[in-house]
Amino acid sequence: MRLAFFFVPMSLLQYLIASLAMTTLNNLTTDQSALLAFKAHVFYYRSALANNWSISYPICSWVGISYHSRHQRVTALILSDMGLGGTIPLHLGNLSFLVSLDISENNFHGHLPKELRQLCRLRVMIFAYNKLSGSFPSWIGVLSKLRILSLANNSFTGPIPNSLFNLSRLEDLRATFNIIGGNIPSRIGNLSKLVNLDLRFSNLRGTIPNSITNAPKLIGLDLGVHSFSGHIPKTFGNLRHLSTLNLVMNNLTTESSLADQWSFLSFLTTCRNLANLGLASNPLGGVLPPLIGNFSACLKKFYAFECELAGSIPKEIGNLRGLMVLSLGFNDLNGTIPTSIGTPQQLQGFYLPENNLQGYVPHDLCHLERLNILNLSGNKLSGAIPQFLASLTALRSLYLHFNKLSSSLPSSLWSLEYILHINLLSNSLKGPLPSNIQKLKVLIVLDLSRNQLSSDIPSTIGTLKNLETLSLAGNQFQGPIPESVGSLISLESLDLSGNNLSGKIPKSLETLSHLKQFNVSQNRLEGEIPVKGPFKNFSAESFFGNYALCGPPKLRVPPCKQDNSKRTKKFALIVLKYIFPQIVSTVLIVITIIMYIRWQNRSTKKSNHEDFLPLATWRRTSYLDIQRATDEFNECNLLGTGSFGSVYKGTISDGTNVAIKIFNLQLERAFRSFDSECEVLRNVCHRNLIKILSCCSYPDFKALVLEFMPNGSLEKWLYSHNCFLDILERLNIMIDVGSALEYLHHDHSSAPIIHCDLKPTNILLDENMVAHVSDFGISKLLGEGEDFVTQTMTMATICYMAPEGIVSAKCDVYSYGVLLMETFTRKRPTDEMFTAEMSLKRWVKESLPHGLSEVVDANLVREEQAFSAKMDCLLSIMDLALDCCMESPDKRMHMTDAAMKLKKIKVKFLDDVAASS
Repeated sequence: MRLAFFFVPMSLLQYLIASLAMTTLNNLTTDQSALLAFKAHVFYYRSALANNWSISYPICSWVGISYHSRHQRVTALILSDMGLGGTIPLHLGNLSFLVSLDISENNFHGHLPKELRQLCRLRVMIFAYNKLSGSFPSWIGVLSKLRILSLANNSFTGPIPNSLFNLSRLEDLRATFNIIGGNIPSRIGNLSKLVNLDLRFSNLRGTIPNSITNAPKLIGLDLGVHSFSGHIPKTFGNLRHLSTLNLVMNNLTTESSLADQWSFLSFLTTCRNLANLGLASNPLGGVLPPLIGNFSACLKKFYAFECELAGSIPKEIGNLRGLMVLSLGFNDLNGTIPTSIGTPQQLQGFYLPENNLQGYVPHDLCHLERLNILNLSGNKLSGAIPQFLASLTALRSLYLHFNKLSSSLPSSLWSLEYILHINLLSNSLKGPLPSNIQKLKVLIVLDLSRNQLSSDIPSTIGTLKNLETLSLAGNQFQGPIPESVGSLISLESLDLSGNNLSGKIPKSLETLSHLKQFNVSQNRLEGEIPVKGPFKNFSAESFFGNYALCGPPKLRVPPCKQDNSKRTKKFALIVLKYIFPQIVSTVLIVITIIMYIRWQNRSTKKSNHEDFLPLATWRRTSYLDIQRATDEFNECNLLGTGSFGSVYKGTISDGTNVAIKIFNLQLERAFRSFDSECEVLRNVCHRNLIKILSCCSYPDFKALVLEFMPNGSLEKWLYSHNCFLDILERLNIMIDVGSALEYLHHDHSSAPIIHCDLKPTNILLDENMVAHVSDFGISKLLGEGEDFVTQTMTMATICYMAPEGIVSAKCDVYSYGVLLMETFTRKRPTDEMFTAEMSLKRWVKESLPHGLSEVVDANLVREEQAFSAKMDCLLSIMDLALDCCMESPDKRMHMTDAAMKLKKIKVKFLDDVAASS
């Protein structure tokens, strides 16, 4: 009896254990089957899933998978930016324990399968930046636990379904850049926990419902670029946490009565955290009221251009001491610019174009030391261009065109050494163009046309190597076109029409390979029109109305006469071409025979260097070789895409794996990028620089064959889920990068080379995890004696670019500092946590030294072993990074010092670790 009593519970226990094991196995099999079905259903440009998602590996190690060990279930599927495509398979609906689903930034198309509604535990659903279409899915409303929903940048259509407003826990809703249409239902008030609502560019219309303010925690509200009409709800004033309100490009209006116009501002002033207010391109009308000055110091950006504003700019605008951007252009504002505008000393962008403002440019602008862009064009401003411009050392763009400014060009203008754009078109400026224009070494655009400037064009203008647009049309310049204009190697547009220029068109202009627009009409030029280089593409309109130009018939000018001296030269050329080679060849044959006999009597052995030389010497590769190596550019071999083309993995005839960079010649700067990489890499040799093995260059196809780096980029090792670098590995990589930059800046035998685009994707790792700096497509070579040349803000990744916006060795040092911070914090400088007010650099700086553990990658200090040594090392690295990122280039260290200091940090770290063990 006792035995039976004992046997029954034991049997029951064994049964339960077996059932539990079977259930766990079934769950595991279900998730694995769903993921393998997903893999089979989609196509991919990169091989991460192909190699890693396999039954040969445990599911918990698969790329992009988070796995709950207790439940033996997949809880997160994160496949953002993995190069995936195809349609989304219904099998994903079987991942019933899924909490986070992110397949953004891929190439998925088609509809979202309704089987996804089975994911009842889902809290995060992100499908942004794909090519999905179909109606806005109504089944999303059953996912009651959803907190983040992003369908941005797709092609969803149809109205917003009412079921969406059942998601009472939703905190973040983004549906920008879709074709939704219809109204915003008043039921949006049900989403009371919303923190961010972004519906830009979604073709919505109707009025903005007051119920939207039922979400008291709302921080970001973006309803820009729609067809909303009616008034701006006054209830917006209840959103006390609101930081961003964007209503630009709608049909919103103000109250009809004069007293109530712009009265909604008084309610918005109660939003004391409001930092960004966009009202531009709405027919609001009326007058900007003085209560604009009642906003808090938190207001950073105020956009009200194209709002049909009249009246004057209220002086109370000066109360906005935290203002960084003020844009009131394309209105009907009159009166003068208030002197109080000099009070917001954080102002970086000041835009008042196309108004009716009069008077002088106020002297109070001299207090705006951080001003980056000043646009007062299209007004009726008079007087002289002020001398105080010299104090605006941060100024990069100056637009004063279409005004009534007079007097000569001020000397202060040439003190703005880092300015990029100057447009003074259509004023009444007089006097000469001074020779010290050469100080503006980074200038890109100079437009002084339609003024009354005179005298000769200074030859020093040829020092502006980065100038892309030069317009001096409609003035009174005289004398010849300087030969030095042919030194403007970046020039794309040159307009010298409507002057009194004389002499010949310099032949040196034929070397300007980027020149696309050229006009010297209505001058007094004579002689032969150049026919080579860019002149092959210019029409007769570029040359008409001159004194005595000659050239080919298509330019509608007389043919040039051949004089006797030219005939003599032609005869000499015939002699040199046909007779002299016969004599030379005979002599060479005799010499060759003698040399061959001597060579036969010698025994020559090749040195190791001679054996190595053919490998290091570039050889030409044909298009057919490239096509074969990449399996006809098979997408499976695509490693990635960049600014100017794509990189494929290839296998050449001897079985060697290579990386083949193919330039997209439809892009405007691709030719220049190819030339730049060739120019930089042909004469450099360093273990930490990528090497070119061969090249392929045709007029319509250009490619470089590079060393293949099997371990990919630093970007991959920092941010992929299945990759990890410890402190020492990261130190070694950054020391390698520092060594490469030190060589480029200081140790290279010819001109110093500035990389200009240092970031994790351009740091490649070989089989031994040795770092190689790559992608020299926008790099610059400094001439002898030059400290800086140009700026790259428009091409380099802006978050890594030095604030001065110019190319010098110190700009690479700044980028190196940002890269150091990113490598050891594992935070991209483009992370959404960083805004105009908080950058990666500021975040690190404000956290040191006591908050170090809050900014560094937590994985680096997770283990307690040698914790103190790790923290000391990381603190030293962050201090070095901040030294490299000093605001002023003069205060930054040289790359030699930075590289040496990082090596010392490594040595000390190893000593400290050894001492603690």
